[in-house]
Amino acid sequence: MSESKITTEIHNEHILKIGLNRPAKRNAFDLEMYHDLCHAYTQLEDDPNLWCGVLFAHGDHFTGGLDLAQWAPAMQDGNFPSIPDDTVDPLGIIGRHRTKPIIVAVQGYCFTIGIELLLACDIRVVAPNTHFAQIEIKRGIYPVGGATIRLQREVGWGNAMRYLLTGDGFGADEAYRIGLIQEIADDAPARAIELAEVVAKQAPLGVYATLRSAFITVKDGDAAAKADLMPTLRPIFDSEDAQEGVASFVERREANFKGR
Repeated sequence: MSESKITTEIHNEHILKIGLNRPAKRNAFDLEMYHDLCHAYTQLEDDPNLWCGVLFAHGDHFTGGLDLAQWAPAMQDGNFPSIPDDTVDPLGIIGRHRTKPIIVAVQGYCFTIGIELLLACDIRVVAPNTHFAQIEIKRGIYPVGGATIRLQREVGWGNAMRYLLTGDGFGADEAYRIGLIQEIADDAPARAIELAEVVAKQAPLGVYATLRSAFITVKDGDAAAKADLMPTLRPIFDSEDAQEGVASFVERREANFKGR
């Protein structure tokens, strides 16, 4: 395990646990913390033995949001703050984009960048005490980490504008009602790990191809995704995992995938 403003720990060989680790500041994001998170996402992306990530937070709160005293000067030139070279952007706005699944577990405050990190993950589990708020407009600015792009796509235009344009807070039940999250769990990190273990039992090449197809659909539209379906599937058919998948079906047993 590494110790910094972001912790990383390998769980059950194929899962990388990524922890926000500034609990004394309610995990408020300064630039160093964000850069550390870029490196953690890159560790997941570049290690072929890591198949799934779990993003969670140490302490009582996921994050109180951006440390505006640092971020405001960095954005005044009209550019998103730079990230370390050749790293994966956890928000999916700049830099490298990830290809591996990430499940997020949230509790307590989940403000501003917290919602945007959640939106940039694939499966979202929250504790009953979670409180959300996208409050940039209350500070005279607006969200630039993906909320305006992804929230309306996830929860519908009216639900998104209800909270983006007012800055009002809402709880776990409302988040579930509008479709922002998938589950409410008393121990959100433990439940996220359970889900990650299920994902990590599947064929990694198939998981990555599933994400790829979904990402292409969002970015380039249905036609581009349709055109990519068979070209992506063809090399997977030649993989050891595809052969193992067929064998496990014929032999009526659970598959043992290797990621190759």
